[in-house]
Amino acid sequence: MKLITKLSLLLVLAASAFSAFADTALVETKDEFLPVEEAYKVSISAEGDKVYLDWNIAPGYFMYKEKFKLTASTPETKTTLAPAFEKGKIKFDPYFNKDLEIYYNATRITLNTAELGDKFELKLRSQGCADAGLCYAPRSQYFQIDQSTGAISESKKATVVAAEDQKTVVQEGSATPVAAIIPEEETHSFFFYILLAIGGGIILNLMPCVFPVLSLKALSFASHSEGAHSHQAHGWAYTGGVIGSFVIVAIVIIALRSAGTAAGWGFQLQSPVFVAAVMYLFLVMGLSLSGVIYFGTGLMGVGQGLTSSDDLKGSFFTGVLAAVVASPCTGPMMAPALGFALTQPWYTSIFIFIALGFGLALPFLALSYSPALARALPAPGTWMEVLKQFLAFPMYITSAWLLYVFGNQVGMTGVFFLALGGIAIVYAIWVFQHIPEKGVGKWIARVSGYAALVAAAYIGYNGETFKKDETWQNFTPTIVQELRANGQPVFVDFTADWCITCKANEAIAIDRDEFRELVAELNYAKVKGDWTNEDPNITAVLTEYKRSGVPLYLVFPADTSKPAEVLPQILTKDMVLEALRRNAGDNKVAAN
Repeated sequence: MKLITKLSLLLVLAASAFSAFADTALVETKDEFLPVEEAYKVSISAEGDKVYLDWNIAPGYFMYKEKFKLTASTPETKTTLAPAFEKGKIKFDPYFNKDLEIYYNATRITLNTAELGDKFELKLRSQGCADAGLCYAPRSQYFQIDQSTGAISESKKATVVAAEDQKTVVQEGSATPVAAIIPEEETHSFFFYILLAIGGGIILNLMPCVFPVLSLKALSFASHSEGAHSHQAHGWAYTGGVIGSFVIVAIVIIALRSAGTAAGWGFQLQSPVFVAAVMYLFLVMGLSLSGVIYFGTGLMGVGQGLTSSDDLKGSFFTGVLAAVVASPCTGPMMAPALGFALTQPWYTSIFIFIALGFGLALPFLALSYSPALARALPAPGTWMEVLKQFLAFPMYITSAWLLYVFGNQVGMTGVFFLALGGIAIVYAIWVFQHIPEKGVGKWIARVSGYAALVAAAYIGYNGETFKKDETWQNFTPTIVQELRANGQPVFVDFTADWCITCKANEAIAIDRDEFRELVAELNYAKVKGDWTNEDPNITAVLTEYKRSGVPLYLVFPADTSKPAEVLPQILTKDMVLEALRRNAGDNKVAAN
């Protein structure tokens, strides 16, 4: 089991490095992140009692809808505006851990200024991020607007001081009192951001992915004597592992930026390979804490040999693991510090990452230097095993969250297969704990266990292949007729997530390059009817073709006078390709 545990950590580190460098071919090349004024440009125009803000957003960058704040000031009043927004794109944001509405490329914001008078100062507050992970600090801009002439000019700071006792919100022509004043952003020193980074690192210890590491390492003080090394030496070894890992992350990010790729904290989470690997790691860590795998009381390193109570390398590699499991987490104070770091020279960036790592290691380092805290720890007993098992649940929760992130990246099919990968790992662990001492059963058990690990690794490595094909159109009662009326043949797939036969057919015959290439060559439209949930329209079609359930595959020729060809419920690749050719007729011009 020592070997498996070491390999699991190496798998995560390798996946992180591979995904980082593999992404260099996929991300738009840039020498550096754009200055905020180049990434997000706004032009303002006034027409009657409306003011329009037209945004031009650089490729690879986006803006948050909820971060727009607009206020209008005159010497008499300060008014918070309620603008009209265009519909944006919903995107899962790992920093906020929720779906947010964002804008790419361009958008327009409309303001109703009928109640503001002819002249006022508009304060525009906004925030945006780069797809690679860098988030800019909130930005404020000031515009002097004269609605009577349409004149608009920009100033670098506020020029109008409004009366603080009059604050209103303009909402569709009405005015309502409010109590909030939007604070001005400030310029801070390098040492301010160092303190932010240290504070952000300290707070990371409270996150469910990191807290069990600190807790169990602290319990090692209660369960072991100092041995060959003092508690202080273990504290610094742990700190060295954390800071060293954070410096490596900083070097990788700087190297990617120098190579022309934009990268920032958490960029690893953009790779399904990394997310899958860390999900597996958290699962194994949870099983270890639950007692399914036994590594010894001083666990959370990379094996018994690396976590011995009197061995400093155990504390060092525990620090490495703490840094690895911290990567899916973010917290208060981290964003501005990292945003500052990633727009500074390389040496400044490394100092910020060192400060972040030091903050993460600081609680355990402080414990190692505090005899009072060490003495306050309860005496060893059964409570330690109970607490250890309890700390498994944050690991399982984090593993479930990573599975959710993976699903947002690749779809529910990917979630299913990654869950199977997790089960394969659990099976391998069980097999390796029950290997017969001799005979053919010993080799069968070993081969099946390693095969399960290979299957899990294969699933995690190929996460990108599970992404939903966006070229399929959703089934409606009229869509087939509309497509055929435009001269297109149509392939219709009636399926459901719970239909095992459907998924097997997709893997064998439909979700293949040969199918996609022929569909494009023959200009087929692809329509999918999802019967996962009850749909009377799909039920009606199934009844029409005398089927009681899915799958049902129909190939409609472009000629509306000809009926659909019904394919068998069990498909082969050649069967589908031949049916497409038979029904294509002369329609062999590839779709644009």
